[in-house]
Amino acid sequence: MAIVLGTPAVDELGNVVRALREWQDDAAPIQLHPGDLGWFWRFGAERTAAATRTWSRDGDVVAAGMLDEPELIRLAIRPDLQHDEELAQQLAEDVSAPERNVLIEGKVYVEAPMGSLVQDLLFKDGWMTDDPWVPLRRDLSEPVPDPGLRVDVIGAEEAHERTGVQRASFDGSTFTDARWHAMADGVPYADARCLVGRNEIGESVAAVTVWSAGEGRPGLLEPMGVHRLHRGRGYGQAITVAAARALQDMGSSSAIVCTPGFNVGAVATYKAAGFEQLPDKRDLYRND
Repeated sequence: MAIVLGTPAVDELGNVVRALREWQDDAAPIQLHPGDLGWFWRFGAERTAAATRTWSRDGDVVAAGMLDEPELIRLAIRPDLQHDEELAQQLAEDVSAPERNVLIEGKVYVEAPMGSLVQDLLFKDGWMTDDPWVPLRRDLSEPVPDPGLRVDVIGAEEAHERTGVQRASFDGSTFTDARWHAMADGVPYADARCLVGRNEIGESVAAVTVWSAGEGRPGLLEPMGVHRLHRGRGYGQAITVAAARALQDMGSSSAIVCTPGFNVGAVATYKAAGFEQLPDKRDLYRND
């Protein structure tokens, strides 16, 4: 049966989220997580659907991709099909041909699971490796200690605090209250929490959103930030520990996060919070 490339309708996104949940496994390469789709959902369901691609065989989704940008697609592949030749060849062809409506013309990027066959095919076809990303994981089989910081779970009434910390953590952030509500209305947010850390006088100093993929599966931190006026006081480490603890409460087997290799401060923060640094991940790119 042929593999079919598609763009899901809004009411079909739930099927994509379910597939991504099922594909999360501590024994498999880190790949696109339902939380990645959930974080993108802040732009609305319609835009999320338009940025999603699926590859199906016999009616079953066997791979999925999310266009973080028109020139970057992040792929997830069903674990038992990471080395399926037919699927890898179809993925490689589809991301390489602008007329397939996956990536645009020009310089484009593909993030695929490390060690997957599609990576090998793209590399042999002249794609090159980009700058490294650092994945980190914390095992949650043992109790996670108290973070030593007051941490509140944020709901709709406190959304402005979560968005305010985000904008104060990342230059150019466009995370508004309206976008928080759009994210919270998304299918993946049913298994997510927004956390805000407060200092001794109650100010919002750090924030994180955590995404569960279900009982016994890896959960994701995306994103985590510390307010620019409150840095250098250990709040990043504390809110990261709180994130791991929240995922443990939600039944996650581990907590995962990925940060650019040049962000040595973030890597140090995650390691101080008990995360183990894993081998680097690298996107592939081609500049036509």
